[in-house]
Amino acid sequence: MVPLEPISVVRSATALAKRARSPEGSRYVLLKFALGESNRGFTLIELLVVVSLIVILATMGMGLYKTGVIHAREAVLKEDLFQLRDAIDQYYADKGQYPSALDALVSEGYVRKVPKDPFTDSTDSWQTVPSDPDPNNPTAAAGIYDVKSGSDGTALDGTKYSDW
Repeated sequence: MVPLEPISVVRSATALAKRARSPEGSRYVLLKFALGESNRGFTLIELLVVVSLIVILATMGMGLYKTGVIHAREAVLKEDLFQLRDAIDQYYADKGQYPSALDALVSEGYVRKVPKDPFTDSTDSWQTVPSDPDPNNPTAAAGIYDVKSGSDGTALDGTKYSDW
């Protein structure tokens, strides 16, 4: 850095003073510039306080975000189970027997497609509960009476997803 000559310092200070709005401000700016004081940035403590506040807020936000995502997946699972169980009940009411597979609900038009389990992200992971054999027709194959999630995870309320 090239050192400034005294005349250029005075000229720069004079130019700064002319830009000030009030006479008191111009004397302050001139004195501040002549003494070498200026606002050069933030102190280390100020930066640490700001960064620590940002970290605390980000940590709280991430925790809430993760909990929100789990709540959303649980809501989707409950809705999917309700829809599948309702379709199974409608199939039984119409046909007098339970469907042999979940794909039968799709082919017969009770659901458009078998939904994905939101925790396993698969349509093949649904656990089916077979129906009791029909006493009037013991040779008939047992159908699907109920459906449960194939996930072995635990919900926020402490229950297993496979128990829903």
